[in-house]
Amino acid sequence: MQDTQVFTSYLTSRIAEFNFDKFYTRRNRILLHIAMWLGFSILLFQSYVLAYDLTYFNALILTLRMAAVNTIVFYMFFYLFLPKIFLGSGRRIILLLVITFPVCIFVWIAITYFISLLYHSLGFEILTGELKGAIKMSADQTFEQAVSVKRMISQSFIIISILSPLFFVKILFEISRLYNRTLNIRNQKAALEIQNINIEKKFLTAQLNPHFLFNTLNNLYGLAIKKDDCAPEVILNLSDIMSYTLYESNHEKVSVGKELDFIKNYFELERMRYASGKNIRFSFPEEKELFGLFIAPLLTFTFVENAFKYGLKSSAEQFIYLEIKVEDNVFYFYLENDREEDIEKSEFGGIGIANVSKRLQLLYPDKHQLNIENLATKFKVSLRIDLKSE
Repeated sequence: MQDTQVFTSYLTSRIAEFNFDKFYTRRNRILLHIAMWLGFSILLFQSYVLAYDLTYFNALILTLRMAAVNTIVFYMFFYLFLPKIFLGSGRRIILLLVITFPVCIFVWIAITYFISLLYHSLGFEILTGELKGAIKMSADQTFEQAVSVKRMISQSFIIISILSPLFFVKILFEISRLYNRTLNIRNQKAALEIQNINIEKKFLTAQLNPHFLFNTLNNLYGLAIKKDDCAPEVILNLSDIMSYTLYESNHEKVSVGKELDFIKNYFELERMRYASGKNIRFSFPEEKELFGLFIAPLLTFTFVENAFKYGLKSSAEQFIYLEIKVEDNVFYFYLENDREEDIEKSEFGGIGIANVSKRLQLLYPDKHQLNIENLATKFKVSLRIDLKSE
């Protein structure tokens, strides 16, 4: 099963990478069709010579007749009938396809009959082998006899066996081309969504700088006035945060350690705004557990920012609790904070949470699990991301 999935994924990626529009030009289309009919004619010619013991000339005239008939029916079906058939609805498409089948058989038999008449008038005849006298026998029929219902039914199996390889190749090619176009459209759409989200992420980063800087500088000013020994540490934390938001967050992936250092610094600086008695707790994994792991930057920042924006304001219990773990290359993020009861649920989080959800869908499809509980007095976020293949 796993091998099948790997092969399917590989085949899909190869089809998506192939540029059909660049390859399938008018010149290449003509060359491909010529090659297809030339290959068909060569195989048919060899079949007449080897299987029916015909002379080269007789094999040639029968090959020309069969190639002409199949070419006309093939292009009539794919380029005349099919475009009009698929303009209709589902039932109409089925009905027209059912009608088209006997029409194609009728045309195939009728053209074969008229070419036989032409050959007979030119004096062509098969004088040896299993098909001896076949042209005269065909030409001696009336048109009504040649296209009778009984003959159409009997000849339908031969026609299907001859045309089915050509139809199969054409249908397979068109399916691949349509699938390629679908994959490209989907990839372009995903790339556009990622681009839009990255723009929103950069806007978020730009918002963080002045808002957060203003609050932190106020706190730093107070520490400087009091000549508090914590002032150098605050400056260092602020410097690390500014460096991360200006440089690291622009990358597609960053080390998990750097992302957690950013969150930790942000927590420490925000906690300065509140009294020491406030219930603000956080837990981070050991540095050794993060080695070699990478994650998209600022994925969880919206939740952390919202915790301080809306938390610690409840009339009852006021708290912010954050726990981040990494186990078996899986990133676990759990955040819980209080919230005021009178805040509308639609107001809480806003577009930021929606963007996080979209980023997770695009960057970690089938590799993440996000649960959000917006309760009356609490807000809970639980996020799990599989980083094994990052």
